[in-house]
Amino acid sequence: MAFMNYVTQIQLDFGAVKLLPQECERVGIKRPLIVTDSGVRAAGVLQKALDAMPGLKVAVFDQVPSNPTEAAVRAAVEVYRANECDGLIAVGGGSPIDCAKGVAIAATHEGPLTRYATIEGGSTRITEKVAPVIAVPTTSGTGSEVARGAIIIVDDHRKLGFHSWHLVPRAAICDPELTLGLPPRLTAATGMDAIAHCMETFMSAAVNPPADGIALDGLERGWASIERATKNGQDREARFNLMSASIEGSLAFQKGLGCVHSLSHSLGGVDPRQHHGTLNAVFLPAVIRFNASAESMRKERRLERMAHAMGLKSANDVADAVKDMNARLGLPSGLAEMGVQREWFARVIAGAMADHCHKTNPRLATEQDYEEMLAASM
Repeated sequence: MAFMNYVTQIQLDFGAVKLLPQECERVGIKRPLIVTDSGVRAAGVLQKALDAMPGLKVAVFDQVPSNPTEAAVRAAVEVYRANECDGLIAVGGGSPIDCAKGVAIAATHEGPLTRYATIEGGSTRITEKVAPVIAVPTTSGTGSEVARGAIIIVDDHRKLGFHSWHLVPRAAICDPELTLGLPPRLTAATGMDAIAHCMETFMSAAVNPPADGIALDGLERGWASIERATKNGQDREARFNLMSASIEGSLAFQKGLGCVHSLSHSLGGVDPRQHHGTLNAVFLPAVIRFNASAESMRKERRLERMAHAMGLKSANDVADAVKDMNARLGLPSGLAEMGVQREWFARVIAGAMADHCHKTNPRLATEQDYEEMLAASM
């Protein structure tokens, strides 16, 4: 039986950040902790959120690292408790949003955060006691603002997923205006993250026709807009469509992801300096080629349908088109350019085999398959 659940309230428009007081009142947050990073503060985006809430007592934690860690979650929990906060507002990309979800768990549940990780059987331990979260994304890529999961590097250096419907933000305030100043390289990397979500979840063999439709629309919007938004950050139509693609990719990937993400999660744990969206972009061509022979891919004509959404002539063009797009966007040509070492492969493969995305790939990968995908992505 297929289970489908779309429950997030989304505000999508230029200037939507001004709705923060309204959404705090609706959710019941009176003393929020804003979870963000130093880059968002330096760019002036944090101030826009603060300016929208003149009547609220707001605390700020702005020390989220580029890949959120269990240590950052603990530090934010201290600020949350010291200020007697009753909810969280995540302002930033996927890292602040995922960190806020970690705080939502840790501030209200006993024991180490690892206890609640999906692969540790922790999803059922996450209860309705979680602190409410409002998400204000400042990039168009992760889609964490409408997702039930968070990815956090825990104390033993594993990059783990935490999943529960209780973690879905109570409100997603998606304001494309907050992305207008995003640098080209970050626009490209986060945009390819959104495109990877749309493509990989569409390839998954799990049954969820609404997710398939959402993913294809997100792919069409994202593919047509990413180059425009990267070359001209002030292109408002491209920014709107790229943020839409980010939302849609995440709404769709409730269906499941696959080898792109099992590899990028694992490698991101081995080397936390790596940007998740960039890793997804680099892994995507090899995984598309690996998935092409899967029975569900052929039966459902999934490559052909993706090619149509991308404006390509043939299903055989999809993998190469992604590689070419990466090059046009100025993203790395392969893992070697990113400093990845072949001697890391064994650790990356072990992590990928254990990752929560491994089993929802349309073709179940072996250790040898993962080694070949890594080699092809170098």
